[in-house]
Order: sequence, then C-alpha cells, then structure tokens
Amino acid sequence: MQIIIGLGNPEEKYRNNRHNVGFLALDHILKDFQTISCSSSFDAKICEVHMPNKVFFVFPQTYMNNSGKAVKQILDFYKLSAKDILVLHDDVDLALGVIKFTDDSGSAGHNGVASIIEALGTKEFRRIRIGVESRENKEHLPTDAFVLQDFSKEELEMIPFENIKARVLLELKEKV
Repeated sequence: MQIIIGLGNPEEKYRNNRHNVGFLALDHILKDFQTISCSSSFDAKICEVHMPNKVFFVFPQTYMNNSGKAVKQILDFYKLSAKDILVLHDDVDLALGVIKFTDDSGSAGHNGVASIIEALGTKEFRRIRIGVESRENKEHLPTDAFVLQDFSKEELEMIPFENIKARVLLELKEKV
C-alpha cells in the first residue's frame, strides 16, 4: 500500500492558493482514474485507487500547519512507516513551474512538512517540492501572505502537472 499526500488547506477560499498546489496536483492526478472511491476519515479526505496495488491519495483536512496529525493517524491505522508516503507540497524557494524530488530532508521552513516530521518523529519520507515562487509578488509580501495568494491563470498554466503526475506514477511503480 502506498500513500500519496497533497498538502493544502481545506476551505474553498484556499482552493487556488499557492499553498494548495499539493491539493491541485492530486486533483490533476486523480482526474484520469475511472474507479476512485473517496471518503472522509482520519481528519482527511482519502481517495482510493487500485493500480494494481491499493494507493491512497490523501488531502489532510487539518489545515497546513497540522498536516502531521492526519498523516500519523493514517500510518498508525495501516501500520505503515514514513517510507510508505510521498508528500507533494509548495516550495517558495523554487521558481514557479520547477519541481524537485527529495528524500530524507528537513522542512526548510515549510510548516506542513514540519508538522509531518514532528508527528512521525522522522524526516525519512519522499517529497515532491513544487515551485510557486514568483519574484514580482514575493518581494513585497511576507512568506505567509505570499503563499495564501491565488495563482493567476497564467501561473497555473506554468505548473507542470503532467510532469508531477508522471513522477508520482514512476514512484508508485518503483515501490511495487
């Protein structure tokens, strides 16, 4: 069993925020699957897909800064480890449209990742960092205000959702 976690905030008003790019990426990945079962449990929206093994796509509903609470509940229930998860999240230190795969790294100041590290007691999990940095907007705002800004239509088009999807699917194949 694999667990893919997108980080974001649950309310509709946050839907297209830079901080919600993890949720947006999961939405993009899931749109191509025909057989999806979604439910709410463990303080998360969980969508189950068989490909051929069971994969859970998780949208924590605890808000970004408490993402670790939902992740820990799921891992404890299924008796899985941090090595069984892949976390997708925004990164203000990467240019808009850049994606970077990391494994066993610190939070770099990302509160959602820090929450997961604290809840699990380890940083040994895989991550796909999705660049949301936009120089013209970032320079004038504190980071917390910047990440809560909506993407413009043009910026959303610059996010390589197909590349993110391909990387997630590759990770799933490698773990089978």
